[in-house]
Parts: sequence; C-alpha cells; structure tokens
Amino acid sequence: MVQWILIVVALLVLGHALPGSTEFKRCWKGQGACRTYCMRQESFMHLCPDASLCCLAYSLKAPPASKVGCK
Repeated sequence: MVQWILIVVALLVLGHALPGSTEFKRCWKGQGACRTYCMRQESFMHLCPDASLCCLAYSLKAPPASKVGCK
C-alpha cells in the first residue's frame, strides 16, 4: 500500500511540471527553434528575441539571392 501511494505522489509531482518547459521557442515562421546551440544538421539563421540562436534544418535554409542583371 505504501508503494502505491509513493507511485501516485510521484506521478502527481511529475505531471505538475510547467507546461512547455522542455519545448523550444519557435522562430522563422514556425520552421526553426530558438536554442543555445544548433544541432549537427542545422544552421544558424538569426537571433531570437531572447538572444538565442534560431536554428533551421539545412533543407529549410533559403537559397542565396541570385544576382540577375548585374555584371
């Protein structure tokens, strides 16, 4: 019976964590994530409002603008 009460208390405490505390803030129209460090297959695009990095997957990075008409 004591083990059952301990399990219930532990589940209540774990379930009472702040929502979103493990989620990353989104950036770049919801495509990127604000993090301290970007992961291996991500690139840094710009800074988030909280001065962390906005990390985007390489496949989402915008291609460089082509110089049409410039010689």
